[in-house]
Amino acid sequence: MKAPFKKALLGLCFAFTFSALAQETNSSETKSITQNTIESNTHKILMAAVKATKMDDILDKSGPFTVFAPSDKAFEKFSSTKMEELINSKDKTELKSLLTYHIVAGNLSASKILRAMCKGNGKASFTTIQGKKLIAQMDGYDIVLTDHLGNTARITAADVNQKNGVIHEIDSVILPSQM
Repeated sequence: MKAPFKKALLGLCFAFTFSALAQETNSSETKSITQNTIESNTHKILMAAVKATKMDDILDKSGPFTVFAPSDKAFEKFSSTKMEELINSKDKTELKSLLTYHIVAGNLSASKILRAMCKGNGKASFTTIQGKKLIAQMDGYDIVLTDHLGNTARITAADVNQKNGVIHEIDSVILPSQM
C-alpha cells in the first residue's frame, strides 16, 4: 500500500473512531435487538423473517450480537418475491442461513470495525454466526461489507446500540450462497 494512501486511511480511521465513539455514548440501550426491530418502520421484512425462523427469542434474550440489518428497501432490491417465498416456506433452512449471515457474535461498533480495518491495511474480516466471513473495507467515507460472492452492502446507519448488541443498517442484502 502506498504511503500517502496509507496515511489517508489512517486519518479516516481515527476520525471515524472518534465520531463513532461519540455516537456510542449518546444512544439508548434500554431495549433488545428484537424489541427495537419490531418498533422500526424500515425493518418490517427483516422482522417477519426473524419471526418466521423463530430467532426473535434469541435476539431478545441472548447476545451481544452485531446485526447488519438490511432495510426494507434493501430486501425489495434483492427480491421481495424471493423473501416472501423464503418467509412462507415450510423449510426455513435457507431463510435462517440468510439471516445468520447478517449477524456477528459480539458488539462490533463502527469504531471497532474501523480499528480492525486499520490493523488489516484497509480490510477486516468478520465471521458471521452462520460460519462464513464478511470483509469490511472503506469506499470513500462508507464502510462497505462484501460477501464471498462479491455482493456489497454499505452501512447507512451505524451504531444503533441495543441492550444486547448493536445494529448497523445496510443498503443491500448480503448472501451466504447463490439464491
